[in-house]
Amino acid sequence: MATVLTRNERLDRLRQRQITPVLIAGGGINGISTFRELALQGIPAIIVERDDWCQAASGALSRMIHGGLRYLETGEFGLVKESVIERDRLLKNASHYVFPLRTTVPVENFSGGMINATRRFLRLSDKPARRGALLIKTGLSLYDLYTRQYGSMPKHQVRSEAATRDRWPGFAPWVKYSASYYDAWISAPERLGLELVEDAERACSDALALNYMQLISSDGETVTLKDTLSGEQFRLQPHVLVNAGGAWIDQLNQHVAPKSARQKLIGGTKGSHLILDHPELLRMLDGEMVYFENQEGRVCILFPWAGKVLAGSTDIRVDDPDNVVCEAAEKAYILESLRFVFPEVVVPESAVVYTFCGVRPLPASDAKLSGQISRNHSLVMLPPDPTRAWSTLCLVGGKWTTFRRFGEEAADRVLRLLGEKRHTSTTELAIGGGRDFPAPAAQPAWIAQLAQQYALPVPRVMQLVKRYGSRAVPLLSLLRDDDRPLHHHADYSATELRYLTEHEQVCQLEDLLVRRTSLAIGGELTPPLIQEISLLMAQTLNWSEHQRIQQLQRCCASLARFHGLHGLYPTVMQQEAQHVSEQ
Repeated sequence: MATVLTRNERLDRLRQRQITPVLIAGGGINGISTFRELALQGIPAIIVERDDWCQAASGALSRMIHGGLRYLETGEFGLVKESVIERDRLLKNASHYVFPLRTTVPVENFSGGMINATRRFLRLSDKPARRGALLIKTGLSLYDLYTRQYGSMPKHQVRSEAATRDRWPGFAPWVKYSASYYDAWISAPERLGLELVEDAERACSDALALNYMQLISSDGETVTLKDTLSGEQFRLQPHVLVNAGGAWIDQLNQHVAPKSARQKLIGGTKGSHLILDHPELLRMLDGEMVYFENQEGRVCILFPWAGKVLAGSTDIRVDDPDNVVCEAAEKAYILESLRFVFPEVVVPESAVVYTFCGVRPLPASDAKLSGQISRNHSLVMLPPDPTRAWSTLCLVGGKWTTFRRFGEEAADRVLRLLGEKRHTSTTELAIGGGRDFPAPAAQPAWIAQLAQQYALPVPRVMQLVKRYGSRAVPLLSLLRDDDRPLHHHADYSATELRYLTEHEQVCQLEDLLVRRTSLAIGGELTPPLIQEISLLMAQTLNWSEHQRIQQLQRCCASLARFHGLHGLYPTVMQQEAQHVSEQ
């Protein structure tokens, strides 16, 4: 089993590093990708994230890994090509978390939307409008050309009204046709981000990753970092600073760039999503995504996710990325859009078991509608000057699907600044639990062999492999000795959660509930379970009782504010009062 650094050991390493060739500020997917690319070239980069890995927008995506069908309409053919290539690379390199997703588009008429689509393509209109079967078929035919040339997905299919009704009897009466094609979805984006971090540190022993570490200021020669858990500060002199702050890029530049370089780079938009516990809707979807246009012509999605249904999303301009939540009006908007395509399906607000939202770090734009802002990525270089000794490379825009390519471009720019050359490519490099992960046809035999080797039931091994891919193997040897389930959740054991806490840079209760596991987003949290896990983590991380109570309060407040779980806090606190009285 590989040696894992504790947080104190990581802090000790940072104390010993006064100089670094590269400091990456921002632990979202693009910063992490850049860190991995550099580490694989032997560059001892340091990456810091003020919160947890993939906590903000990189953990709030629609869970889609897609080629960008709608970008064809705005003429972004290069982005579609890149997205299709990177989608298929993720299907291969992260096959434990990324899977094909059959997608259906309900269509109202045959020829609608042609004039408006032409005007959008020529940049003569920003107005959204619903598209007819002819336009959608034309787009999907172009999409197929990219897929056949650069990818491996099946061709699209257009259904008649009768065939559509046969497959989708619950569609609204306005639906006259439907078209189906394939993209992909991701089951655990936050875990994949963490695995990229671990792969980087494994590739270069001097590379260092620290969550809960914030860049707070600079004096032109050094930058000051602050441990947001302890308050301890560190000074570090970088040769290159990579600003991967996402929606916070402009704020971070105010700390590290001269006033002359403080141009506005980001014009973020908020995307909110709902997780629905609705068995009827789940059965109707039957493993497919519905990608549709609501009454306004805005794109919405609906697809199965971990036994629930994911619905989204909104696209709202925001100026303050720190305080975004899924508002009641957004929840109503998404549910109303759902009723537009499935009018007979009653989805009460009580079916919403989790909400999440993030700010897309889109480039600053004067476009009237946020949907018209490019999802492409770019690099903005701020060279050193008399007030700042280092070069600053800003990572602007980007989408989850193309993180590898964006990180590759950023790393290559940094390598040129350092006078170094690339010697390792990531195009065919498996990620984390995707290494040595068998193809679907070979998985049953592999799982059966593991079950026999470690004396565990086949369903349990299958469950762990689904969660962690090949990274489940070192965990199996521990579970062979003790795999007793939690008292309040039969699908997790104390040994499993203790392993995640000790090996995956877990610092806060929320890290484990929201990002290392799917307990929160899957709608599986209960007050007794939260309390049980807090006691387990306190024992593992040596928290005092006071620290544990603080963690409970902070976690429940965050779950209520950012994820709509308002009923947890009072019950958890009542349980705590009872727990204390019984001691």
